[in-house]
Amino acid sequence: MIVALALMCRGSYLGIIEFLRDLLGASISLGTVHTVLCSAAKQAGVINRGQDLSRIRIGLHDEIFQGGTPVLTGVCADSTYCYLLAAADHRDADTWGVHLLDAAEQGLKPDYTIADAGQGLRAGQKAAWSGTPCHGDIFHITRQCESLANTLSRLANGATSRRRKLEARIDRASPPGPEDALVGELARARQTEAQTQWLARDVRTLSRWLSRDVLALAGPDLATRQVLFDFIADELERLEPADARRIRPVRVALRNQGDDLLAFAGVLDDKLTSIARTLEISLSLVREACMLRHLPTTSTAYWQGWNRLRSEMGGKFHAVFDAVSQAMARTPRSSSLVENLNSRLRTYFTLRRHLGSAYLDLLRFFLNHRRFMRSRLAERIGKSPRELMTGESHPHWLTLLGFGPLQNQRA
Repeated sequence: MIVALALMCRGSYLGIIEFLRDLLGASISLGTVHTVLCSAAKQAGVINRGQDLSRIRIGLHDEIFQGGTPVLTGVCADSTYCYLLAAADHRDADTWGVHLLDAAEQGLKPDYTIADAGQGLRAGQKAAWSGTPCHGDIFHITRQCESLANTLSRLANGATSRRRKLEARIDRASPPGPEDALVGELARARQTEAQTQWLARDVRTLSRWLSRDVLALAGPDLATRQVLFDFIADELERLEPADARRIRPVRVALRNQGDDLLAFAGVLDDKLTSIARTLEISLSLVREACMLRHLPTTSTAYWQGWNRLRSEMGGKFHAVFDAVSQAMARTPRSSSLVENLNSRLRTYFTLRRHLGSAYLDLLRFFLNHRRFMRSRLAERIGKSPRELMTGESHPHWLTLLGFGPLQNQRA
């Protein structure tokens, strides 16, 4: 009961005591709650450290802060299994490297990982797993570009408002002469408006092109994406003198992260090539099936492309289309799952002033062994992250902690 209230209901120590006192008539002390949870955390740590992690193929890494303390997190992209949840004094390369080496001792050897541009995180992985690539997280760069576009749009709207106010002041005044100060001010306002409008428009176009085409999952091959990506960076560099303070950080980020951000496209290209070879069909047709997923299923263009590909592929169409869909679904471009985990962790962290390793062991165990009650992916419903990772069932998480079998469900 105590462990369930702490984890399932996110109850505080005092909340657990109050619940047992008022609803069950049981009186327990603060020390009893602490002792029970410490005992559960000890068993959870043993289970966590004994778990084989060799089946994890893609890892997602990130950092979260609680009261200034960094918490390092790592999640399996396919199963959502959390293989790293550790509070640390620092988030530098040495700290990340030590924790990744510990995970490697449990068999963790992913094909690649996905993370943001954090220097300590990436340097730590390079030191611990020198042969494991770390792909870029497209979410952060697209949000950075969108934020830039929104800021420039607000500045352009502000310039338009100032121009309109000046025109209104001139209209209310007597007919101004050619040397009137307002006339000169209006001319400058119109010039500023024109400059900010075209700058905002161009940056918005580049931002949308980047997110909707270059970094889209359904897109051209890696070589083409690289050319388009470089063009966008070149255009931002051309526009940079107009507002260097705002544009330069985004342009530099694109230059520095280009190869990492586009790494997913190389993975997808290899999968599409494998599909074409396995099903003995032209790679161009497989690519067209991939590009078809870029269109909404309610559009005429989608069904026109569907019918054309079906007539060209014949009996292989459904096999190709299903294989392409599965390949795209299993090619992540961002670390959104670990970001989601961090948002869930926040609801637990707010109840605690300090985060100990024992508590994080218990919390990681709970998140990995609690079965999903709902999910957008039907295959996850009714299964825990550990079951999804291993393909094997396990008893209820409370039973694993040694609290005995659960009560039978009643109709």
